[in-house]
Amino acid sequence: MPRPHIHHSAEPPTFVPERRRTRYLVVRQEDVWFIKFDGEEYGPYNSEREAMLFAIDAAHKLGEQGEETEVLKLDENGEAQPAWRHGHDPYHPREYPLCAERIID
Repeated sequence: MPRPHIHHSAEPPTFVPERRRTRYLVVRQEDVWFIKFDGEEYGPYNSEREAMLFAIDAAHKLGEQGEETEVLKLDENGEAQPAWRHGHDPYHPREYPLCAERIID
């Protein structure tokens, strides 16, 4: 049986690593919530929803400036889980009336 001929002229596919994302991490500390971003902590917020709204608003604004951004939140085991990604998840500013400019200044 003849062996198949392998063409060596074909180049392997190029590996392009994914750009590093700028991350906003929503965490609970006792009875309040905080956003951790770029080595800083912002808050406190009264609820997870409030912290998430501020984090998503800030991530969206930075994403509109060309950054790859995402919002993560800690689960019960202390592991960061994706909650929102710019360009992948919907952003409806009328549903997020809170302003988070202090996080991206």
